[in-house]
Amino acid sequence: MSGAALDSSVLVLNSSLVAVDIASVRRAFCLLFKAVAQVVDVSGGSYEFHGFDSWREVSDFKSKNGFGNDESEWVSTVSYELEVPRVIRLLTYDHYPQLHVSLNRRNLFARDESICQYCGCKFPTSELSVDHVLPLSQGGKTTWDNVVCACTSCNRRKGSHTPKGAGMKLIRRPGAPIRNPQIKLKIRRKKYYSWKHFLDDAYWSVALE
Repeated sequence: MSGAALDSSVLVLNSSLVAVDIASVRRAFCLLFKAVAQVVDVSGGSYEFHGFDSWREVSDFKSKNGFGNDESEWVSTVSYELEVPRVIRLLTYDHYPQLHVSLNRRNLFARDESICQYCGCKFPTSELSVDHVLPLSQGGKTTWDNVVCACTSCNRRKGSHTPKGAGMKLIRRPGAPIRNPQIKLKIRRKKYYSWKHFLDDAYWSVALE
């Protein structure tokens, strides 16, 4: 796989076409190859479903006839190329997503959009840290409403104080996201536009794990 393809994500739907997860490209192809999932192709304006062999034929046709677009990504093998799918459907999985979002660094940085919640500047994730608004030393907990992204400079300045004690202010009050914050960031990119077909207002009320 190319590096760009490996960095992409695939929206995973349950058998009722409700979004339940985000998978890596490698994981998506494994599910297709095992025949437990299908590609959901919305490029023609309507839903078309393809198994692994069918998607291989579609990919081959697109590749040979130049039907890909600027956002298409491809995985090359010795004998053929496969277009990276944007959406897949699990054939027998009919469960709905859990109604909470896991608190981890990836989701926290996505919620705050990699913006330091004290100075308001955007940073690479490698230059961000997790700050407890009410420090652990003062009884603070590691919960969505008590953790924020902070750049190293602001985190150092705040130290073991509360924002008020350090003479600092939060740019917005932290809280638990109602949906997977990574999706909000990804659907801003053109290559994930097809996700919007499955993330309309009827589905936004259901949080993704």
